[in-house]
Amino acid sequence: MDLFIIYAIEVMNAIAVLIIMSLGLAVVFGMMKIVNMAHGEFMMLGGYSAILATNHFGLPIWISMLVVAPMVVGLFGMVVERVIIRHLYGRMIDTMLATWGLSLALIGAATMIFGNTTLGISSPLSSVAIGRYSTSGYSLFMIVFSLCLLAALWVLLRFTTLGLCARATMQNALMAAALGTNPGKIYSLTFGLGAALSGLGGALLAPITGVIPTVGVSFIAKAFITVIGGGSAIIAGTLSASALFGVISQIVTYLYTPVFGAVALLLSAIVLLRLLPQGITGRFFRRSL
Repeated sequence: MDLFIIYAIEVMNAIAVLIIMSLGLAVVFGMMKIVNMAHGEFMMLGGYSAILATNHFGLPIWISMLVVAPMVVGLFGMVVERVIIRHLYGRMIDTMLATWGLSLALIGAATMIFGNTTLGISSPLSSVAIGRYSTSGYSLFMIVFSLCLLAALWVLLRFTTLGLCARATMQNALMAAALGTNPGKIYSLTFGLGAALSGLGGALLAPITGVIPTVGVSFIAKAFITVIGGGSAIIAGTLSASALFGVISQIVTYLYTPVFGAVALLLSAIVLLRLLPQGITGRFFRRSL
């Protein structure tokens, strides 16, 4: 029984990691229809922000991860939206090329500043005993925090004025502007929110994976698979796709190796998109947020 609980925690942790890794991209892609190829590098910036705030400025690790990283990357995302993205709305290929160029520039800048070595921060939580076995306390935190993050985003988009204005602007910017909303401000805040969530994800994963300038490459593939597999609904799509892919990849990882687990995740995404071209929420949970 204890071993089963450990396995269940590991599966839920894999789901939580996918949620945290993908939620920022889901906001930008699901609401703004922007393919942000620099999503992985936003996560990398979040990781470096948390590391610098903790190791060089002496801030508590929780403040560094939960406050500093999302604020820094969110503000950077708003600048990127004003300088680059705002001039490319409705031009998906141009946006992909621009953000891809931005990702290469960020990788180069990070390599010059930090070098090509792995930096990291220690896990802020110790292990937790479950019967004869033990599991990471940080894994339990990631599970609970990912659910709280989804709930907070749902409340923000569903019950706040900002969320209502954002959803209205994404559906019909001209009508929202006629009703007194400033679409430019909403676009900037929405992209900044997505960037902040990306930075938060990178900071939360820093104690697990460490951070190097090219770490975003390993993040972005899984994030895109999860977001596209989930479909257009931001919260329901991210949760359902993360649950499906997390369970599949973790079970195969237990039976074989992590390499086979990653391959199983990719193959399951291909099969899902072949059966459901519009993602899970394109067929199910259509009215979900």
